[in-house]
Amino acid sequence: MIGDWIRAKAANNGDRVALEVLGETLTYNQLDERTDRAAAGFAALGLEPGDKVCVMMRNSAANVEMWLGLCKAGIVEVPINTANKGYLLQYIVEQSDARAIVCDAEFLPRLDEIEHRLEHVIVPGRDALPDGPVPHPRLRPRDTSVILYTSGTTGPSKGVVLSHNANLALARSTVKLMRYGRDDVLYTVFPLFHINAKYTSVMAAMEADARLVMEERFSASRFFDTCREKGITAFNYQGALLLMLFKQPPREDDADNPVRVGFGAPCPADLWEPFEQRFGVRLVDVYGMTEIAIATANSLDERKIGTGGRAAEGYEVRIVDADDRPVAPDTPGEIVVRPTKPDILIQEYYKQEQATLEAFRNLWFHTGDRGRMDADGYLTFIDRMKDAIRRRGENISSWEVEQVVNAHPDVLECAAYGVSSELSEEEVAIAIVLQPGCEFRPPALLEHCAERMAHFAVPRYVRVLDELPRTPSQRLQKYKLRDAGVTPDAWDAVAHGFSVRRA
Repeated sequence: MIGDWIRAKAANNGDRVALEVLGETLTYNQLDERTDRAAAGFAALGLEPGDKVCVMMRNSAANVEMWLGLCKAGIVEVPINTANKGYLLQYIVEQSDARAIVCDAEFLPRLDEIEHRLEHVIVPGRDALPDGPVPHPRLRPRDTSVILYTSGTTGPSKGVVLSHNANLALARSTVKLMRYGRDDVLYTVFPLFHINAKYTSVMAAMEADARLVMEERFSASRFFDTCREKGITAFNYQGALLLMLFKQPPREDDADNPVRVGFGAPCPADLWEPFEQRFGVRLVDVYGMTEIAIATANSLDERKIGTGGRAAEGYEVRIVDADDRPVAPDTPGEIVVRPTKPDILIQEYYKQEQATLEAFRNLWFHTGDRGRMDADGYLTFIDRMKDAIRRRGENISSWEVEQVVNAHPDVLECAAYGVSSELSEEEVAIAIVLQPGCEFRPPALLEHCAERMAHFAVPRYVRVLDELPRTPSQRLQKYKLRDAGVTPDAWDAVAHGFSVRRA
């Protein structure tokens, strides 16, 4: 499967550069040779197809070699978020049944602090894998390639089991959607323990016989300069990346760059066309998640601004109510998905049978996301169902609150969340990061909100932070804000006599 695919790509592309990772280049042939050596080394250690091996490494060429070497050996990779430590690190190592871990030397102290039964701890650059014959396991498309642990918000992460076919299908669908070709140069700053970097960047670039440039960290001020220097033609986005780029000081050469397309989600509706016009880039917004890959997508030719597009090839998508009954167009409900092709979705949550059954109840995968679909089949994401704020009998979309607050010129980014109310249910709180050099003016911010949203959605509490809590993959850790509740540094509109006039 993925191993055969790598060999085919090397045969087609030879000594053309496949990857440039933190300045280190690998040709297609080099990648094939090095992943063969890695696969042979894992097999020589006694690891067999179906065994689990954790990988805890920062972005590097060695990380790519270890990951794809495991694929060639038929061994299941278990990527670990490099921020993990203590209980969560121990949980993933144990829950995944890993026999070994490949990690950077800097993470060895974290391993020393937990209890584990790992047979092998391998540090690339320090520990040479043993020599041996290159394994050629007979793998089926549905055989497991990876277990990706999602960032849990309320409890231990769940291990998303994905097949070789699911990984290849995502790479191929991305290439088809974005029309990548041999002359493209893709760019990513996302980490290799994330589905985005793995399958819509590294493998997508290789599927297109193109080249990928990978860096470890995102820099808004340097982003488009890097694109100019490296000849980047396409990049991926998620979270607040587009907003951070757009809020950089305008430059005369903003549109003078080689980038033709950006791919990801979500792009706020009011940012979409201004971003394209300013930077000369065509954005393709999609809807997906680790478990389902890309379920809906706009295209380069057909799109509806502010939506995640229509059902992608191989998917059926519905909006349902609490009883799993389809709702009318433009009615909010839960987004559910099912495949029309085999082995393109999650197979199961590893060793969590009840969670798997619950997710797949009534033969549809339940995303836990709230959205609405119009009469033309275009999906609009509203928010995570657990992120909805319940205030005085009203359901408030945290995502919609964030769009309004982010539109204020003094705000760089924000996160809306619910906190306990002395009355009942919740109050709306907002954590903001200010633009450099701007002052915190709470009444002005709330007046801005009151003019643009329902009175009951206007935040009561406002916190100013240097940065929002995020995972290394830039996924917002909103639960940390919720858990902190009303903190002493929160500005309280009620205590300051600020009131919102009802419309």
